[in-house]
Amino acid sequence: MSDTEQQLNDFLQAFDADPISMMERIPQKFDQDGNPITPRSIFSPTAIANNAYVEARDSIRQQFQETDGEMGTRAAYEAHDKAENLVDKFTYSDLKAMETAGLRSAKLAESPWSDDYWAIYKGILGARYADPNFPQVEDWKQNYDYIRAHNAPDIFKTGNAAAINRLAPAEKYDLLVGDANGTLTRRMWADGKSIYDANGSVETWMGICHGWSPAAYMLPRPRKAVVAQAPNGVAITFYPSDIKALASVLWANAMPATCFIGGRCNDANPAKDPATGRVTSSKCFDTNPGTWHLAMVNQLGAGKRSMVMDVTYDYEVWNQPVYSYEYSYFNPKRMAASNLADAIVARNAFTNDKFKAFRSSRTVSIAGINMRVGYVVETSPSQRPDDNPSHDAIQYVDYRYDVELDANNKIIGGEWYTNKHPDFLWTAPKSVRATTRYDHLATGTWQAGKPLPQTWQSAAPQASKANGAPLAAIVERLLNFANS
Repeated sequence: MSDTEQQLNDFLQAFDADPISMMERIPQKFDQDGNPITPRSIFSPTAIANNAYVEARDSIRQQFQETDGEMGTRAAYEAHDKAENLVDKFTYSDLKAMETAGLRSAKLAESPWSDDYWAIYKGILGARYADPNFPQVEDWKQNYDYIRAHNAPDIFKTGNAAAINRLAPAEKYDLLVGDANGTLTRRMWADGKSIYDANGSVETWMGICHGWSPAAYMLPRPRKAVVAQAPNGVAITFYPSDIKALASVLWANAMPATCFIGGRCNDANPAKDPATGRVTSSKCFDTNPGTWHLAMVNQLGAGKRSMVMDVTYDYEVWNQPVYSYEYSYFNPKRMAASNLADAIVARNAFTNDKFKAFRSSRTVSIAGINMRVGYVVETSPSQRPDDNPSHDAIQYVDYRYDVELDANNKIIGGEWYTNKHPDFLWTAPKSVRATTRYDHLATGTWQAGKPLPQTWQSAAPQASKANGAPLAAIVERLLNFANS
């Protein structure tokens, strides 16, 4: 028996003996070498203790386009929880067909790129990550006061290349476009100021991970630093981290409509079944495991394209681009690892089904799934002059669940074996762009080694003010320079 099978069997036996405790267990995570880890959390101990991260998740959800419909307490997925509404192309809905097609495992040719989540308390893109004197403390005001006391225009006037290159991504952008008012940088700090003035602090979880996560696979990786010319001819180096930052805030603040599946839940303590500990709250069941399985196989497996999973029910993870998956089976009646044929149990023979009360009336059989998912996590920005997949941070997590099959062996729903599971899934449609409303004004071509065309310089501050984002044209051209 392999280590994976032994771990699965141990989990299943523990679940069978005490489902309530196991339903509250946080799924084990692993590093790239398969070693168990406890990832850092972007939530404070207080937020974790009082489940405030659930409300944080809901505030992010509201920024995405959602389909209509309400999730019932039964396991079958419903209108707003269909994989067809998310994936680029829906092809597979049968476990046997998935196995025949070799889709029990899949990995993207290259991982989506890692980046920071650019926390608001540090000033988002106003954070001088390379400045050794920049506080980077949890007190937003202390970080802001340092920037005010050492403003970017004065540093730029010195002509000191090292000091200029240590400026924040937003400051470099403002200098690049000749914006003497520093509009994008001001917008970055203004977001934190409004929160700080209202609450006296800025939560550490607040940032733009919802911009980084789609940008990491919707836009190419910046593989090298770019030396660009400001309007006055002074050189500014944009490191891969700077370019990623601009791409992330572009996608955070100028994101196109997205494809979204999963429930809306802002209940920190949703109702649970007293016999199993399973969440019964109709709005908090979240992504159905059948939907999850169909989405992973069709999007990542067959479609070879990433999507974003949000597992804020598990406070250790936020919005993360998916990189890989691999799954095996278990027999949900015997609670033991098995092959596919042995894993499928007829519903009428499943006499010890703990989730019997929640099964869909169309369920004919049930199969157990053990899936290990690989996803990209955040890394700290740096002045490294190059970037490649070896610098990405990948983590893995195991999810255990079963899927319900109808009379045609199609997946129609399922049950999670832990309440800590992917809450919602989303992605931008293939080939769409995130653009500001002023990008159409950026006419002409920005040539390498030359200052921006005047039309670009004029349009950029308008986009910064209205959208809080850089021009898509500038971000995309920087990426082009970084990969040429």
